[in-house]
Amino acid sequence: MKTIQLEQSWLKRLQIQFDQPYMHKLREFLLIRKQHRAVIYPAGPQIFNALNSTPFDTVRVVILGQDPYHGQGQAHGLCFSVSDGIKLPPSLANIFKELNTDLNIPVPIGGNLEKWARQGILLLNASLTVRANDAGSHQKKGWEEFTDEVIQKISGKNEHLVFILWGRFAQAKSDLIDENKHLILKAAHPSPFSAYNGFFGCKHFSKTNEYLKGLGKRPIVWDLNVD
Repeated sequence: MKTIQLEQSWLKRLQIQFDQPYMHKLREFLLIRKQHRAVIYPAGPQIFNALNSTPFDTVRVVILGQDPYHGQGQAHGLCFSVSDGIKLPPSLANIFKELNTDLNIPVPIGGNLEKWARQGILLLNASLTVRANDAGSHQKKGWEEFTDEVIQKISGKNEHLVFILWGRFAQAKSDLIDENKHLILKAAHPSPFSAYNGFFGCKHFSKTNEYLKGLGKRPIVWDLNVD
């Protein structure tokens, strides 16, 4: 983690966090895991990819995830997103199904969401690392304190953002968000285990654009096939 560079607008707001006791414990935890030859995703330079891809002042929409994908080659630091050439995970496939139903956007072949990030969509996981093939393995090790601070910074310093919270874990973060300043959209998680309990039909993509356009802001181009 010491070698990872954090985008300057985020570093200015979060630098103090790297000196906190919880972050020292987190560093030690990751170091010990690596000494025991544990495979950790995503790769070191991609751990802060969500922040590096979407500078603080460009954030317009926040999508919250739980932790990175734990399969080989999947995670690259953006929640729900996978690296180029990787098969779509079930949750992401369902996200694209809802996008197709909501806005009639063709389901893309690839699941790399960098184009969303470049438009101001912060794709933030609560935990930024995970052990290979072990979902949730790095939860409650300190990452949540860091990412909670990220959410609070965004909520406190910006106005009229859209927070998209899928599933109970993400929705629990709503306490960190000022609902008087921002739009909070909630639905079931897109996982196959819960998508039919309220994710499908939530229309969060069109609702996000309606909100932004109502404020005179440009809408999100959700179609990954459009440059």
